[in-house]
Amino acid sequence: MSATTNALESHPNAVVNESTLPSPHASSAIAMTPPTIVLLRFTGDDCPGLTASISERLHRFNCRVIDVNQAVIHRSLLLGMLVQIPGSEDPERLIRKMRRKSRKLGLKCKAKIVCDPDYDAWVKRQGKSRFILTLLSRSVTAEQFAAVSRLVSDQGLNIDVITRLSGRPERDPGDELTRACVEFSLRGDPTDANALKASLLDLSNRLNLDLAWQRDDAFRRNRRIVALDMDSTLLQAEVIDELAKEAGAGEKVSAITEAAMRGEIDFDESLRQRVQSLEGLPESVLPKVAERLQLTEGAERLLSNLRRFGYTTAILSGGFTYFGEHLQKLLGIDHVHANELEIIDGKLTGRVLGPIVNAERKALLLEQLAANEGVDRKQMIAIGDGANDLPMLSRAGLGIAFHAKPIVRESAEHQVSTLGLDAVLYLLGVRDRDLVE
Repeated sequence: MSATTNALESHPNAVVNESTLPSPHASSAIAMTPPTIVLLRFTGDDCPGLTASISERLHRFNCRVIDVNQAVIHRSLLLGMLVQIPGSEDPERLIRKMRRKSRKLGLKCKAKIVCDPDYDAWVKRQGKSRFILTLLSRSVTAEQFAAVSRLVSDQGLNIDVITRLSGRPERDPGDELTRACVEFSLRGDPTDANALKASLLDLSNRLNLDLAWQRDDAFRRNRRIVALDMDSTLLQAEVIDELAKEAGAGEKVSAITEAAMRGEIDFDESLRQRVQSLEGLPESVLPKVAERLQLTEGAERLLSNLRRFGYTTAILSGGFTYFGEHLQKLLGIDHVHANELEIIDGKLTGRVLGPIVNAERKALLLEQLAANEGVDRKQMIAIGDGANDLPMLSRAGLGIAFHAKPIVRESAEHQVSTLGLDAVLYLLGVRDRDLVE
């Protein structure tokens, strides 16, 4: 079928002068030259209008933009464009024109004609798995960066994009706590997923950083609910230890708490033992203890921004409702589920009311929260530090062991141990510049 016949079928109402139609024997003479694909790479000092000037010159050749990627690092431009040139245009002429234009703009231009097999192979790779690897540290060192990028390479993965999510650091931050985050966008499947997880944990331990590995899918970009443990997560202390100090049983209760958080004794039994030691403690002690509790680094920043972005937040705690409700008012948290201390005649009885919020109940409450909000569990984030948080962490789409005990860090999919709670925002892909302080 001739090109003219194709045009007529595409535009059946078109008027054609038959005297201009080629003879059937002339089809080979008018065969169109196929389009050419060219990769253009521009580097140099950035200034406003460069991309527009380059694009306008490409427009003169009726190019189609197939792919584009641009980054600016400290006023230095890196721009790559994959364009398709119509068969009616000369690709070599376009390359000459683009190099000439680049020189006028103060840029360097490298160009490469992409052959059909290479392009087809590139298209076929678009179905490969994609992952996000997030590097968290107080300050990213070359040693950390080299170790992480080498691990990625050894696992047969390709780095597509590297993005800094944290703000621009001061030359001399002084005593201020700093935050640094770099996000790697990766393509491919790891050659050994188990070895990868072990290596991520090993690097975290050796190089004082955190590494979070997530599949880059729609669920990662649409988290909706964040559930947090309270004691040693939202708060720096274990509340029951603070209450026990007021009751004169601080050392005994603290030892039981530590064993319970390490998973060495049954949580329900440990809670009963600890609460029993509070028998007779005046109710007036509760606000006194609440007043001296310290929030974890980054807690206010995390909750204020989650609220701003429209997330539903919840406390799921093996602690006590009085303190959970105190934090609810302070931080604007939506839901609180914790244990209720029994109080009679203004004094604690040494018992709790209702079912104990243990590991299994935390996980159940998480699922009920998802059902009530109408979201998939993969859209949920759970954060905790103790062994009784593990079931909750495993059922959430993103479960984070926060400054956790070794058994929890080894079991959880994700860990944050070097930064504050607001580091969770980086795992959502949020940049510092998008946050309110």
